[in-house]
Amino acid sequence: MDTTTAHPSPAAKKPGLFINRNFGLLWLGQTVSVTGDVIFTFTLVVWIALTLAKGQPWAPLAVSAVLVAEAVPMALIGPLAGVFVDRWDKRRTMMMVDALRAVIVALLLLVTGAVPLPFVPGGRLPLLWQLGAVYATVFLVNALGRFFSPAAMALLGDIVPEEMRSRASGMLQATQSFALIIGPALAPVLFLAFGAEWALLINALSFVVSLLTAFAMKAPPAARSVRAGERGSVLGEFFAGMRFFGSNRVLMTLAIALVIVMLGGGALNALEVFFVTDNLHGSVEVFGLLQSLFGVGLIAGAVLCSVFARQIRAARMLWLSFIGLGIFMVIYSRLTSPTPALVLLGIAGIFNAGVNVAAGPLMLHVTPREFVGRVSAVFNPLAAVASLISIALAGYLVSTVLHGWRVSALGTTFSPVDTIFAVAGLLALIGGLYTMRSLRGVRLAGERGGPSVGETGENGEVGERGAPVAEAVAAD
Repeated sequence: MDTTTAHPSPAAKKPGLFINRNFGLLWLGQTVSVTGDVIFTFTLVVWIALTLAKGQPWAPLAVSAVLVAEAVPMALIGPLAGVFVDRWDKRRTMMMVDALRAVIVALLLLVTGAVPLPFVPGGRLPLLWQLGAVYATVFLVNALGRFFSPAAMALLGDIVPEEMRSRASGMLQATQSFALIIGPALAPVLFLAFGAEWALLINALSFVVSLLTAFAMKAPPAARSVRAGERGSVLGEFFAGMRFFGSNRVLMTLAIALVIVMLGGGALNALEVFFVTDNLHGSVEVFGLLQSLFGVGLIAGAVLCSVFARQIRAARMLWLSFIGLGIFMVIYSRLTSPTPALVLLGIAGIFNAGVNVAAGPLMLHVTPREFVGRVSAVFNPLAAVASLISIALAGYLVSTVLHGWRVSALGTTFSPVDTIFAVAGLLALIGGLYTMRSLRGVRLAGERGGPSVGETGENGEVGERGAPVAEAVAAD
């Protein structure tokens, strides 16, 4: 395979803070867009829990449905979306998606009552119609996101040299962390002061900002669609991508570990607001503060992981982060007050950052450029299906079978939500142990003890993405 065009040559001058102009624009757009997304999602959770479904026994199920609406398009649309992303111009794909998402979110303003609807009693839709509109909006926005995320990942591989990708991944992780600090803190305040309208408007405008930054980028030719003669049928290209994915040890390990961890992670996202109010005896403001402290941990972790990525090694960072996350979530599940929870979530955020910083470079390293869209599109559906199972099962159990359930054992009391949280922590621990065993000795190019880009390992494998053997170098 000819790999001469797979890696843009690094600039002769030393990279600046944002590596290069294109990545700086990508980072800026994602910072604004992700912050808007977090404010949007947390506002919907608070809106449903405190207004639309307030006092109803099915409130946890109604909140869980928001996360279900996020996960379903990942499972249904994600894999095939990767085929088209591999064909299309990456920058233009991102711009079109952002434009559509801005319009869809803006239309949800009609449901909040900010604008009285004609021919509707009271100018506002009935409760079931309001919930349906919320879920439909979340579904459509996330369906479009299945095209945006693989395009952004592929574009990252084109505009950032491999030796700088851990740093770029850490910066983007810091972006998401910043959003988790600002978003949860602002969402309850904006909702209580102004209603849901402002959150929707902020998110719509954030997509506009992301569109403008993508427009300002000057993407290299490699970021554009593949040559027409290389295209086959959609299903043929899809199955080719799946065959490559299934034959790669590193990718399969990442996928299996991701599924194990997300079988618990979805429940955490769905039930967190109820854990804070019922188990920690905190208010909705405490819920936002906890998420903000988690975001602080994510930023700290992103910085630390970016600095020490080569010394720790991406594979080791991944399994250490899974194990640390699992241990801290088990401890977190037994807490009964907000103060220690603030400390624990901050530390857990550091481990969560390690997962996010390590996974992207591992995936890009072992994947030829022509498969990046399809490969990255596989991870989201896998996570979505696992999360969907977790969310649906957790919401169902807490709302029905385990409603009012209490058990005392070993001097402590177990309730539905904290028990589910403990199980989620154990699943993360299992995922970490599996990753440690499966990726033992795996090193990326430029990491301590491994070959640099273009050099060969002990078995003649080439330590760069798109090499004849698309596998990370395993050097003991």
